[in-house]
Amino acid sequence: MKKKKKSKIIQRILNNTYPNVPVPLNYRNIFTLLVSVLLSAQCTDVNVNNVTKNIYPKYNHPKHFVKLGRKKIEKLIRKIGIFRVKAKSIYYLSRTLVEKYKSKVPRTYEELEQLPGVGHKTASVVMSQGFGYPAFPVDTHIHRLAQRWGLTNGKNVLQTEKDLKAIFPKKNWNRLHLQIIWYGREYCKARECFGLSCKICKSCYPNRKKKFIAKKA
Repeated sequence: MKKKKKSKIIQRILNNTYPNVPVPLNYRNIFTLLVSVLLSAQCTDVNVNNVTKNIYPKYNHPKHFVKLGRKKIEKLIRKIGIFRVKAKSIYYLSRTLVEKYKSKVPRTYEELEQLPGVGHKTASVVMSQGFGYPAFPVDTHIHRLAQRWGLTNGKNVLQTEKDLKAIFPKKNWNRLHLQIIWYGREYCKARECFGLSCKICKSCYPNRKKKFIAKKA
């Protein structure tokens, strides 16, 4: 089955499964979205939301985190994985925004990716969910699903992003990114589906018999 045909099947299933797709991370403004995405690295969105629900009502502006300082930020996020590294990034990120961008989150990939702790995937999420710019953020989970569904050769997340952008219409990227995240969590799970049991896998590969093991990014 060709990729274009698969993409139509996948999109139809995802639209039927998630006609209204929620955003996984809770945030108050674009700055707190940026912080939440940074915190979500190697951590579940649920854990991030549980921690930030006690932070954002009081601290939701770059100047707040600059004033707090690294040690106090560490105490606030200590239930999150690699919290010391993330606290350092949040502090210097906030300071850069205050000093260089008048406390505003920049609206370009180039500027976002120059901020402390912000990589391409984080920048893509902010561009997509924060500014509404067509983007297709790819993390290790989307990378795994794209391999299972035969949409990419799976060399790395950047190649997967390029492949997905070439297959799906640009107007659908932002919505599709979120739909794939939710579908992977609920139906095409890493240690349950193995490319054999969910509706998308069975539709794209009806004759697949062996477990599909994705290549790590």
